[in-house]
Amino acid sequence: MAGLDTTGSNPDVSLLYDINGLAEDSPGWFARTMEFVGEYGLLLALVLLVLWCWWGARRRGTLDDAASSVAAVVWAPLAAAVAVLVNVPIRNFVERPRPFRDHQGLEVLVDGKTDYSFVSDHATLAMAIGVGLFVAHRRFGIAGIALAALEGFCRVFMGVHYPTDVIGGFALGTAVALLLSPLAMALLTPLAKAVGRSRATARLVWAGNRGVEPVASLPEQESAGTDEKDLAA
Repeated sequence: MAGLDTTGSNPDVSLLYDINGLAEDSPGWFARTMEFVGEYGLLLALVLLVLWCWWGARRRGTLDDAASSVAAVVWAPLAAAVAVLVNVPIRNFVERPRPFRDHQGLEVLVDGKTDYSFVSDHATLAMAIGVGLFVAHRRFGIAGIALAALEGFCRVFMGVHYPTDVIGGFALGTAVALLLSPLAMALLTPLAKAVGRSRATARLVWAGNRGVEPVASLPEQESAGTDEKDLAA
């Protein structure tokens, strides 16, 4: 089912030629850089951003705070995985060919793309991670969404996706990350707390290195102080 217009009169196609035309006019080194960035580099940067956010989330004051923060960070890559799975039936239903199969004169920077075009897996992955990070930490989320936007531009620049493939990927990634977030947090937060309470895996959830005493130890300290006062009296 080719459900999307692929004629030259479509503004989607015109914008494709405008953006992809930049690749033809660019120096060879810049095109090769954009190829690597669009295919691998930005996704790697998003993974590193998730790890950076997780490292900071572990340093929250209490185990409960850290566990909820870590659970939110973990949801970001999980949301990306779920969104890509949801995209499988969408692609098979729409069956939109890659743009270079229907349009001549495109500068295609990546070979071997034989699957369907709508929606873009790269755009879906990137935006799901970006929005998932925004739920966990606004500053990291803004950075992730900016990287996702650049990813979408790169996919059109490389000649492997229409602009609407990218927009569809953004919408799908955002929808999965936001709509499933409450359910994900309800499941992941207790799991993160259980991992944090285990001596073997506690450091994955809570760094516990900011000088904050566990709440359970406070009554013992108060009791010890009371005994010392009684002895002194």
